[in-house]
Amino acid sequence: MAESSNETPVPRSAVKTSLRIAFMEFLANCDDYKLFRLTQFYRDWLEQAIEEEVKSIALLLKEQQQITQQERLKVEEEGNKAHSSKLLVTLVMGKGSVPRRVMWESILKTEYRLPKLENMLTDILNKGTDIQDFVKFIRGCTEIPSHLKGVQQKHKEKLCKQTEKLRMNMIRENDGVKDFQLDDRYADLTVISGKRKRKHVEHELLSRDQEHEEWHENQTERIPTDKLFWSSFAQGKRSVVVSGDPGIGKTTMVQKIVHDWATEKIYQNFQFVFSFKFRELNDTNCKITLRQLILDQYPYFGSILQEIWKHPELLLFIFDGLDEYKDGIDFADNRRNTEPKHKCDDPETWCEVSDIVYALIQRKLLPGCSVLLTSRPTTLYLLERAEIDLWAEIRGFAHAERKQYFNRFFERQAVAAAVFKHVQENKILYSMSFNPSYCWILGQTLGPFFINSVKLQQIPQTITELYSYHIYNILENHSNIQKPRDILLKIGELAFAGVSKRKIMFRNEDLTRHQLQPSQFLSGFLMELFDRDDSVQNIVYEFTHLTVQEFIAALAQFLNAGPGDIGELFEEARKVEDGRYDLFLRFLVGLSSKRHQPLEKYLGPFPIEVTYQVNDWIQMEVQKRIAKTESKASKASLLNMFHYLFECQYKPLVESTVGSVKTLKFNGLQMNPIDCAVLSNVIGLCDTMNDIDLQNCSIQCDGLRWLESGLHKCRVLRLWNNKLGDSGVELLSVALREPTCKIEELQLGANNLTASCTADLASALSENQSLLELDLTENKLGDSGIKNLCVVLRNPACKIKKLRMKANGLTAACIEDLSSALSINQSLTTLSLGSNPLGDAGVQQLPKGLCRMEELELDDTSLSACCTEDLASAVSTYQSLRALNLSKNDLGDSGIKIVSAALRTSNQQLEELRLWEVGLTASCAGDVASVISISSSLMVLDLGGNKLGDRGMKILCEAMETNQYPQLKKLRFWKNELTDSCVSDLYSALRAVRSVWMLNLTSNNFTDQSVQTFHKLVQDCSNLRKLELDDNKFSSEEKKNLLSLRGYKKGMEVIV
Repeated sequence: MAESSNETPVPRSAVKTSLRIAFMEFLANCDDYKLFRLTQFYRDWLEQAIEEEVKSIALLLKEQQQITQQERLKVEEEGNKAHSSKLLVTLVMGKGSVPRRVMWESILKTEYRLPKLENMLTDILNKGTDIQDFVKFIRGCTEIPSHLKGVQQKHKEKLCKQTEKLRMNMIRENDGVKDFQLDDRYADLTVISGKRKRKHVEHELLSRDQEHEEWHENQTERIPTDKLFWSSFAQGKRSVVVSGDPGIGKTTMVQKIVHDWATEKIYQNFQFVFSFKFRELNDTNCKITLRQLILDQYPYFGSILQEIWKHPELLLFIFDGLDEYKDGIDFADNRRNTEPKHKCDDPETWCEVSDIVYALIQRKLLPGCSVLLTSRPTTLYLLERAEIDLWAEIRGFAHAERKQYFNRFFERQAVAAAVFKHVQENKILYSMSFNPSYCWILGQTLGPFFINSVKLQQIPQTITELYSYHIYNILENHSNIQKPRDILLKIGELAFAGVSKRKIMFRNEDLTRHQLQPSQFLSGFLMELFDRDDSVQNIVYEFTHLTVQEFIAALAQFLNAGPGDIGELFEEARKVEDGRYDLFLRFLVGLSSKRHQPLEKYLGPFPIEVTYQVNDWIQMEVQKRIAKTESKASKASLLNMFHYLFECQYKPLVESTVGSVKTLKFNGLQMNPIDCAVLSNVIGLCDTMNDIDLQNCSIQCDGLRWLESGLHKCRVLRLWNNKLGDSGVELLSVALREPTCKIEELQLGANNLTASCTADLASALSENQSLLELDLTENKLGDSGIKNLCVVLRNPACKIKKLRMKANGLTAACIEDLSSALSINQSLTTLSLGSNPLGDAGVQQLPKGLCRMEELELDDTSLSACCTEDLASAVSTYQSLRALNLSKNDLGDSGIKIVSAALRTSNQQLEELRLWEVGLTASCAGDVASVISISSSLMVLDLGGNKLGDRGMKILCEAMETNQYPQLKKLRFWKNELTDSCVSDLYSALRAVRSVWMLNLTSNNFTDQSVQTFHKLVQDCSNLRKLELDDNKFSSEEKKNLLSLRGYKKGMEVIV
């Protein structure tokens, strides 16, 4: 059977010609073994480099019979480009030498310029073509002198022993901690190139979840941790900074790197690795040499360091946790280069620790050595002037790694699957699981629910509930504790002091200051709240995670609050804009929830008066923000308050603050899936949502998936320009089928919809009993899509009154079906078909006798005068017609005369007539005037973009002056070749028609001579509030004169 002809075309090469030729020559000289090793080594980068062109490469491989058609289709059917490229490379690697070589040749024929690909090819060519050198490079091995082998082996054994175990706090373990094999528990982290250069960053738990899902869309490189010093971004350079949020796994990543080096899995091009923690370096409060710094930790190097210094290119120094270093290292401080006391260019020089780190990174000490430094993003500003070759950031777990973590966390895979399913189905909890520390909290807290079969309704849904159960489980495991409330209040005050000062590490004196004894932290439940680091000279305590500290701080403030304290605390905390109180405040609100509160078992009843204070504050703040949503900042502030409403989960509060709002506006605000999930929950707590505006919010299908459950409660749903796609319509169809659906108006314009979604949409609309208005403007439905929707219009139960389908690629081919449906339909009053190439043939098929049709839009539909007799014949039978738009069609005077005659004799009461850019001249002005003469209800007249001239305007003005239309509100005569000669006619007409409040005369030929008349016009026409005169021929001085009219009366707008 012949294969489909719809295959992707074979691409032309866009790789640089010189690079392509050089690499083809390289391939010709590369034997199969070398190519195999090269592909293995570069596999991660290769998979990333071909993501954008993976379908084209797969087609080339199929055409050269290296993969089958079935395999090619399987590659194309993968969920995303990353999975497709990974599958293709896996297929090729399993097939042998020839497919592998053909794959590389195909890669050189990619159609688009791919920076990752060109960087990779350049990197390979730079390595040279000598097979021995290349294999040596691939293996990363360096020859070490025999007299150093013994020390190296001892060093590796020590590092291996130090790093082979991963210690984790376990709530249900008797000793509070448990050691695991690092390799058994370590899950791969996503590391990407780039950095965030901010002194203050949003709390990582509240940051946009799509940052962790969409990093691949910005051509950022995913870097395996074993290639940090050889990625296509670093290309063999020597200094690397890896940043990451608290708990993201920076220290564990360092532990893994050191362990894998010690076990000879990675980085064997380094003969020695020296790893330091800034937390431990804090205790070195005097000058020291690099030699002594090493000997303090690794004394067996005493006699050979001089030998090691000779080859700095074989050394890797790791410094973990710059954010924990008390002194900081300012690379912008020029004194380090000029003052002798700061200079450190020899390993034997006595200087401060900060000077040693500075000199290593700046290549002033042991130039050629490699340095890996880790830090939180908030400290990166210190490194802006440092000599850094590669900036990277740990973004945590991708989806597969999240699942892998839970599978490794629980011994029972059924429990692991149940926990992960619950997390995945709750966007708030799932958004946390990018971070290993949050995964640990999720596992510890949710696990007991599925192990012990606790009632499902009690399973945590909010962040506050999660942490409440986390602390509850700790207390439950130590049920014999005396006075837990008193102890937690003391710990909470310590925690709050730390949150206020951005302090995460505490010493014995901090404990004593809050009436806590260090001995209390050696056993019992406090061991499960704190990590106690006694490896340093001064013992340091740190909450198991910053979020635990923030929760306990909020808990103490809630339990200990006096009258008025909560309101004052909210106000003071919200004045601080660096993010330190963000999650603290959400916890504080969440603790007011009236849902199940497990902590009351050990801490006693939560004070109801504090709950009332929190609710009063939220109600006041939400109502204040709803009343003012003009700017993006105000909308973002309102959305943030919705996150508070989500945490408190109190239906009466939500109903009273949000349920009665006339219109909820978030249009123009970028909303991520977490925002959508929160908004959906808030809507779900209301009985009905009147009008919600989500236009231009970048919601996309993923966000809509989290919104979907509450959408059926909205009366008006505005979703313009959100890239929902056909799959988004599938989700909306579920809401439309809901028996209690209240959606009356649905706006889906500019959402990349195609005919593929219309069958499902039509099916849903056939079941729906609420929808009255449907806007599908600016999509790609085409004729076949409209034919599917006609099924709905033919349904006697159809209630849709307004249907807008502008700019959908419709042609005359669909009008027969549409006309047939309209002839049967008993509900439609508005039909918008503008900006579709219907042509004369399409309009000629319009049905007659649509007595309910009130508004018809046929603007920009490629009409000519040839169709106007048929058009006039049909329109004249639309007895209820109130608005007609025939703009931007080449109707000319002859066409408009025919249409005018039909309108004049049909006894219709037009309210809006739009005929802009239809080729009108003064010759036809009388015909138009005759139409408006009988239309006493006319409110809008738009004749812009024609050639009426002064003579035509005079005719129209006489008609207006004679009839004095009481309803006329808007007049548009822009770009009509008008001059000063017609201004007096305009003045007389508008003085007679006192109802006009907007006049558009843009792009005409008015000069300074008419300025005085325009002044009189504004003064004498009491209702006029908008006068548009831009793009005329006024002098600068007279423009200022006209602009002074803005102050003549309240609300007056003048545009010049």
